[in-house]
Amino acid sequence: MSILTIILIGVGALLLGAGIGYYLRLIIALGKKRSIEIDIKDMMVGAREEAQRITDEAKKKSETTLAELKEEEKKKTEEFKDTEKRLIKKDELLDARQVEIDKEVENIKTKVEDIKKIQERVENAQAEKLAALEKVAKLTAEEAKEELLKDIEQKYEADILVRMQKLENSATEKLDRRAKDILSTSIQRLASSTASELMTTIVTIPNNEIKGKIIGKEGRNIRAFERASGVELIVDDTPGTIVISSFDPIRRQVARVALENLILDGRIQPAKIEELIEKAKEEINKIIKEKGEQAVYECGIFNFDPRIVAIIGRLYFRTSYGQNVLQHSIEMAHIAGMLAEELGADVAIAKAGALVHDIGKALDHEVQGTHIEIGMRILQKFGADERIITAMKSHHEDYPYETIESVIVQTADAISGGRPGARRDSVENYLKRLQELEALVNGFGGVEKSYALSAGREVRIFVTPEKVSDTEAKLMAREIANKIEQELKYPGEIKVTMIRESRIIEYAR
Repeated sequence: MSILTIILIGVGALLLGAGIGYYLRLIIALGKKRSIEIDIKDMMVGAREEAQRITDEAKKKSETTLAELKEEEKKKTEEFKDTEKRLIKKDELLDARQVEIDKEVENIKTKVEDIKKIQERVENAQAEKLAALEKVAKLTAEEAKEELLKDIEQKYEADILVRMQKLENSATEKLDRRAKDILSTSIQRLASSTASELMTTIVTIPNNEIKGKIIGKEGRNIRAFERASGVELIVDDTPGTIVISSFDPIRRQVARVALENLILDGRIQPAKIEELIEKAKEEINKIIKEKGEQAVYECGIFNFDPRIVAIIGRLYFRTSYGQNVLQHSIEMAHIAGMLAEELGADVAIAKAGALVHDIGKALDHEVQGTHIEIGMRILQKFGADERIITAMKSHHEDYPYETIESVIVQTADAISGGRPGARRDSVENYLKRLQELEALVNGFGGVEKSYALSAGREVRIFVTPEKVSDTEAKLMAREIANKIEQELKYPGEIKVTMIRESRIIEYAR
């Protein structure tokens, strides 16, 4: 056989195998197709049956729900009908009541008009009766009232005065006894020495050679010292002393420390003067801080801002009427604490208010305003308790007393300032105060003469008995006391004694 024949036989066998394979595959595919179609038909039949079942169930549920809704709608309709009936009945009742109210209002209006007419007739009758009485008595109603009151006052004046005197004496005795007990206890529990200070400080020098060095060539050193320290040096013929003069006590103390250190050093010249004055300022500031801390610690006050404590320390170098203000404030704090404890007030607030009552004096020559206003601004700025500010601001009666602690602070101030030797004033101011007191009293009508006694602590007034009755004298005494409080400034209190004396003189011949 040839190769061509073999090839043809192989190709024929290949084609025959391919045809047989394709036929077999076709037969298998047709069999699978019939099986899938049967499955699909079975599934469609099952789906139709399930859909029919679900539809039937939904239809039953919808019918049940619809029946329930119809039943509920029926009930609601019946309820609405019942409500409507009730509202209609209420409207009818309200209409009926409104008609009755309108009738009552008309009746009331009619009665009011009748009452007004009756009242007018009564008033007219009373006016006619009063006019007839005034015509008969030849007095108006006001004149008759005044006459009646005057007669009653004259008739019962003695009884009224006696009763008033008894009541006042009884109340005054009880209050005085209680007040004296409290004050005497407080004063006896605290006794402190008092020392007056002036506007100058004296520095002792060892010899006149040092005095010459302090003056310097053509006064160079003394001018440098005064310029740097802000004080005046008084160098006179008095041996062994130099006087430092200044209104500012802190400047005086700085100058004193610096001058004493210069004397010890011996090298007195402008550069050294400025250096030692700066060191003296640092030393004084340290003393101020220590004195402030000692004061608050001694008084048992621990919640002040450090800046307030530093300002309190400045009071150590401040005086008022010759009295050291810091010592006065500490003494006041102790007295105020005792009074507050006796009276049941807030001890801490009373002591704090007393300690800072004069804090404004530490800066009064540097800031405008009274020392009370300056003190209030300082305390407010540095966050002090508002109750402390209220307690301290009334100690000169510039502000009304708002709390019992403010009264206690004012009382403690009077006690501390009124100690013998605690304060001193110039003779001119003393005489002027007495003259003003007598002039104020003599300005009242009916005053015959007056005398200021007991260093201005008492004013004794003599009135003319023909011009002033006993009752009027009592009222006049109160008016004079009130006017003294309003117009005069004085430490402590002034006793007003009113004297009305009747003298009858006859001659036997």
